[in-house]
Amino acid sequence: MGREHAISTWQPADRPRERLWEKGAAALSDTELVALLLGSGTQGKTALALARELLIGLGGIQGLGKHVPAKLAAICGVGSAKAARVLAACELGRRRESRSDDVKICISKPEDAARIAAAHLRDRGQECMLALFLDVRNRLLQAEILSRGSLEQAPVAPRLVFQRALEYSSPVFILAHNHPSGDPAPSPADHELTRKLRRGACLLGLRLLDHIIVGDGSWVSLRAQGFIPEKEVVT
Repeated sequence: MGREHAISTWQPADRPRERLWEKGAAALSDTELVALLLGSGTQGKTALALARELLIGLGGIQGLGKHVPAKLAAICGVGSAKAARVLAACELGRRRESRSDDVKICISKPEDAARIAAAHLRDRGQECMLALFLDVRNRLLQAEILSRGSLEQAPVAPRLVFQRALEYSSPVFILAHNHPSGDPAPSPADHELTRKLRRGACLLGLRLLDHIIVGDGSWVSLRAQGFIPEKEVVT
């Protein structure tokens, strides 16, 4: 029960910060890492106790990044500053997983695009539209989230997609978005947006290579489903 006392009263070998310095971050539990992000607890509750409650209540570390800042901050004992630190750490983890600083990633099949899209969109509690801008060899130039919406939709204007493609000198692009419900099945609205982007891109000399929908551990490629043909013809 001694671990319910203030962390400053613990033996140095038991304190998360000291253990990190001595044994490395990998030696710490999820609870200890979140406690370090929180920095402090609240009255009568240590940072570790608060971290434990957060992880249990939100469904583990996967649940931490799914909440908008205001919702996380509203949890008793968290507040805006602690919520900001936790969400910033979650976002850094996503970006580290999704980026490659040494070589340009070549996207040769839907699985390649789905892997990159999932790294950007995983665990987001709202629908987000992501565009992957490619060069003439289908190598990734830039990945950018163009819009964030609600639990059900994240509208994106085709002109914004085309504007970004021209800015990045990207003749080929892939659209991707997540379904927070976990079901990646395309909706009629998804099909309609894809039709608009296909036609507009063709008129501008660009090409929509695929539209990926990311669910909970699964994904759908509209190209693989035959909805996006190998060659575009303006009709």
